[in-house]
Parts: sequence; structure tokens; C-alpha cells
Amino acid sequence: MASSARGRRRVLATLAGAVAATLLAACSSGTSASTSDTPYSPPDANVSANLTYAVWDQTQVKAINANLAEFKKKYPNITVNVDVTPFANYFTKLQTEASSDSLPDLFWMNGPNFQLYAGNGKIEPITGEVKAGAIDPKNYPSSLDQLYTLDGVQYGVPKDFDTIGVWINKALFAEAGVPIPGKDWTWADFQSTAAQISQKLAGKGVYGITAGMDGQTTYYNTIFQAGGSVLTPDGKKSQYDTPATEKGLQFWADLVKSKAMPTIKQLTDTTGDQWFVSGKSAMYQGGSWARTEVAAAPIAKDIAVLPVPKGDRQATVIHGVSNVVAANSPNKQAAQALQVFLASKEAQQQQGDLGAVIPAYTGTQTAFAKSMPGVDLQLFLDEVPSAKPLPVSKNTATWNTLETNLLPDAFDGTKPVDAVAKDLASQMNADLAKE
Repeated sequence: MASSARGRRRVLATLAGAVAATLLAACSSGTSASTSDTPYSPPDANVSANLTYAVWDQTQVKAINANLAEFKKKYPNITVNVDVTPFANYFTKLQTEASSDSLPDLFWMNGPNFQLYAGNGKIEPITGEVKAGAIDPKNYPSSLDQLYTLDGVQYGVPKDFDTIGVWINKALFAEAGVPIPGKDWTWADFQSTAAQISQKLAGKGVYGITAGMDGQTTYYNTIFQAGGSVLTPDGKKSQYDTPATEKGLQFWADLVKSKAMPTIKQLTDTTGDQWFVSGKSAMYQGGSWARTEVAAAPIAKDIAVLPVPKGDRQATVIHGVSNVVAANSPNKQAAQALQVFLASKEAQQQQGDLGAVIPAYTGTQTAFAKSMPGVDLQLFLDEVPSAKPLPVSKNTATWNTLETNLLPDAFDGTKPVDAVAKDLASQMNADLAKE
């Protein structure tokens, strides 16, 4: 992925989903989530169809085209048009297509928007492919399978994933005379290390740590590490006003207060990744997708990476894009054949080897792990067993907006963390009750 847009797109996606909630609810006419149990069988090799495959990332088109060339060998009469829409407009376009029942045959879906589309009967379940043995969910991280499951029915096939780590500028550590922690570091180690570097390099405007201050890359991780959660297991109530969750938020407020990281206003004016790649922060907590930006930066020769530090337990957020079939696709069998192929080890290995993403299929991620010689990217893969799915509900957009509006007051010390958390939980519960 280019730059750090991939991390920010999680938030942008949910904002785009706010309008989609109204449109989809209106066009669903009371239709609930599809529970299609239609058996799947591969179409005849001579089947003819014209499919549209909608995606949002131009940088992945090369790998997608390589996949489609292999798919063409199996189904020479199926033509696939790759429709690339920039992410900023992707879900706006998709919501319009959903409202008019003209969705692409196959399209990318993310976690924050998934339940909205699945819950309104717009996505075809993969039940038939799973029963036929064409797709085996066990080949992908269970946390991703969980992310694309609604009411016990799975709809999406994970195509890639990302976890969170801490990127390190070794040169700034050396300049500050601070040793680089080991992989078993704790919250206390993290906070102490960041504070020391900020103190020693303050004259040069360098901070110990910067981050995006969005849920996926920062506070969801510490909430999980503190034993807290964002939502109840059924997704119907907020957990922000619980002690463990508040502890996870306090972690970041303490970093700002100690001047170990910039103020929230500073991080709004200049994003955390920009501080890091410009040599103004010694650590950056961000996703595996930051590899592309970091590898292209002048500091690339000084890079190392560590897992997120351990709180009461080890945990990181995991998210991944999935391929889904439109429930009303006029070429459903052909679209499912493409969905099955893209979910295969063959296709995902090809994606990984071309450096597009971390493929979701277990055992195909070696190319990513070796893509920055001397940097231990394997740790992003090693974090999967302790990973927690990105928190989502049927209309994630509404409460993501609340997080964005309310939490900065807690992080910058304007209001006590517990007061902000209680206010957020109350407003969030009001929105969740409407889902």
C-alpha cells in the first residue's frame, strides 16, 4: 500500500458508511441478511460471462491482473473488468449501486462496512462453497473469518490482512543513548523508552513515539491488552465505560502528558507516520502496511520493528479485506468461481510473491516477511495467534465518528479519561440501540 493510507482508510470507510446506512435500510424493504444455502458447483469450463470486479487500490492491479490471467486459463470465456475507484469515493459509489441493485459481481469489502451490506441482504454467503469444499475457512486466520461472519453465516473470503507493530529508527535510539528494547517489552518499557528519547532529543524537536491515534493502530490495541473491549460480544452495547477499557485509553493520555509523544493537535497537523519518516520520532506505532512508506523513506537503512508491547496480556488488532459476491449478481456462478479462485493458495501465493499485500491464506506470507532484508517483518505474522478482530457492528460509522470527536479530549488531558469514556459509552449505546 502506498503511504499510510491503508490505516486511515478504516476510519474513512466508516464515515462513508454513515450515509450508506440510510440508503441501504431504505432499499432493503425489510430484507434481512441472506441465508442462501444454494449448493455450489464449479461452472463448466466453457461458461461465458462478463464480470465486474470492484477494488479501491491501484497498486494491487498488477497482482490482480496476474491472478486473472491464471483464472482465464481455467475459464477462457469469462471476461473480468477490474473497476478501480479511489478509496475516498469507493463506498459512496458502492452505496449508490446497492440502492439500485446494481452492485458489481465481485467486490472488495472491509470490516467496518461488512455488517451493513450483509445485514441488508446485499452479499451472497459462502455457505455453498464451504459445503462443497471449494473454500475452507480453516486456511485463514480465525479472527478474519469471525470478522466476516454475521449471525453465524460467513459471507467474505479474506484476501489479505494486517496487524500492528512499532517501527523503530535505530539511529535516533543511538543518538539518544537509549537501548532498543527486546521483543518481550511491556507497557512500562514502552513509556519509559519514549520519555527518555523525548527528553534527550528535545532540543532537536524529536519525540520518542508518534502514532495515528485511530482505534486500529493505537487505542484498540491497548484496550485489548488491558483485558477490555470496545463492544459486548453481541455487538449491542459499548464497553468504553469499563475499568479495563479506560485503562487502555489512559495509556495514550499518559504518553502525551509525559511529553513522550506530540500533542493531539500536533498529530492532527502532521500525521504520526510523517513525523517518523522525516526523522522526528524514534518510534511509530502503525500497521504492517507502513512497510511501503518506510522502505521508501530516507531513514529506511535505520529501520527495525518490534511487536506492540504487552499490557496485562499480549494483543494486536487484525483486519483484512475480503472478496464478496453480490447477492443479486446476474452472473453469480461465474462470480463465485472467481471468488473461489482468488481464495485459493495458488492465487494468494501469487499476490504475496508480487508484494501486493500480506495474503490471508496460511503459508503464503513468506515473501512479505522477507521483503525488507534485515528487518524482522515476520513479527507481524507471529502476532496473528493473539490478534483480535477490528471492532465492528451493523453501523460502525456512527460510533467511529463519536470516537473521533470525543476521545481527543481524553488523550490531550482536557477532560479525565473516565469522564470521556462514560460520555462516549452513553452516546454509543444510543446509536447501537438503533441498529
